[in-house]
Amino acid sequence: MTTSLTSTQSNAAAASTTTSSSSAGSLQSSLGASANLGEADFLKLLVAQLQNQDPLAPQDNTQFVAQLAQFSSLEQEMGINSRLDTLTAQSKGLASTDTVGLVGQVATANGATATLDGSGAGAAIDYTLGSAAADTKIQILDSSGNAIRTIDAGPQRAGLTQVQWDGKSDTGTLQPAGTYTVAVSATNTAGGAVAVDQNTTGIVQAVSFSTGSPVLELNNGVSVPISDLLEVDSPATTQQ
Repeated sequence: MTTSLTSTQSNAAAASTTTSSSSAGSLQSSLGASANLGEADFLKLLVAQLQNQDPLAPQDNTQFVAQLAQFSSLEQEMGINSRLDTLTAQSKGLASTDTVGLVGQVATANGATATLDGSGAGAAIDYTLGSAAADTKIQILDSSGNAIRTIDAGPQRAGLTQVQWDGKSDTGTLQPAGTYTVAVSATNTAGGAVAVDQNTTGIVQAVSFSTGSPVLELNNGVSVPISDLLEVDSPATTQQ
């Protein structure tokens, strides 16, 4: 009698294992190769689970209700994510519209260049000192990397400073139109180096969105990411 019961239990266990294996195979077939569960996949999972449940041990009602609750929660989260994506797109559109409004304005941004327009008016060189400097020197290099002019700006206070370059070399020769590299160095009273952030100033001629974020195209030939923008003035204010 004992042997018969043991054989029956063993067969039941084997049948249960076969059913579970068949269920797992059916679920995998239903879900396909996707590793991420979406709304449709979740529904397939529930249907496959009901179709392949053990008749001797049907799906527990409590677990089934819990799974339905999870599905409802998933659906709500997907709706929230969709609305957030819409709001993000709208925010980007508004930000782009605001950035386009900078066209025609004078922008000061991080940069290490100065541009001559060939009119003989020279070019403004902007930089920001982290602390007061006892001595400040500005070196200007041409497109070949040759130093053509060194300006001794002397003592400078901390903050944003603008020095006007007359567009001439150390020998007094007026330089041709083009973009020049500017290197600013400063030291304090103890001879230690002062932190320098170099800036460039120009009129915003266009705004590009090709990189995914706004880039300002200045009339001095410099492209400035919006994140490097330091100051914006109207042309009338700058002239004053």
